[in-house]
Amino acid sequence: MREETCVQLENAAVKIQSWWRGNMVRRTLLHTALRAWVIQCWWRSMQAKMLEQRRRLALRLYTCQEWAVVKVQAQVRMWQARRRFLQARQAACIIQSHWRWHTSQTRGLIRGRYEVKASRLELDIEILLT
Repeated sequence: MREETCVQLENAAVKIQSWWRGNMVRRTLLHTALRAWVIQCWWRSMQAKMLEQRRRLALRLYTCQEWAVVKVQAQVRMWQARRRFLQARQAACIIQSHWRWHTSQTRGLIRGRYEVKASRLELDIEILLT
């Protein structure tokens, strides 16, 4: 019986050792899986941060481009308005110079009187040069 007891004890020891090794393997696998999960969570959060940074950069670039377009449009509209103003001012100066030349050539007063009669209009105009 001694040998049977030794075999039983050896079998029991083998079972205990295999149970212990199984526990150790499962624990190691659990720790490895948890570590992998932590690394995956960290990586996903980093990817989300990088994506958000890219979105913000794209938005900043878009707003800068839009602002530049608005500035260019404002400059063009200002240039057009100034050009129209300068053309109108030049036209006014030409009209004024022609009017001044015309008034300097006539330099007189036009006086007149008129009468309306039943059949005709009598008009008497007198031009005085001063």
